[in-house]
Amino acid sequence: MEQSKQKIHSFLMFEGKAEEAINTYTSLFDQSKIISITRYDANQNAPEGSVMKAKFSIKGQEFMASDSYVKHAFTFTPSISMFVTCDSVEEIDQAFEKLSEGGEVLMPLAAYPFSPKFGWVNDKFGVSWQLSLEV
Repeated sequence: MEQSKQKIHSFLMFEGKAEEAINTYTSLFDQSKIISITRYDANQNAPEGSVMKAKFSIKGQEFMASDSYVKHAFTFTPSISMFVTCDSVEEIDQAFEKLSEGGEVLMPLAAYPFSPKFGWVNDKFGVSWQLSLEV
């Protein structure tokens, strides 16, 4: 049976940091890759080469992202976060360390009643991540 295409994607809008963020995220987790990137060209109202639309996957789950050339009065908020179930202590430790660099720790990486190891962080791009060790 053919697997159906994912119909709903989380979409992350950055202001000039989309490619850096995507490269960071796909480097941290297994089964992660950049699927496609479409860039603005010189004849469009955005910086040439910036990300018009990108599709990438983290642990097999697809996401989309872009660089907005329009300044907005809003950004990311922790009320929406990426929840990643990590397969090993090494994976969660590395991901938490990298995502914390230049970001803000909301809950330190520790054992909690709901997870043997869990941490919550806003990364330097403003995206919120909850990381939990597979039970």
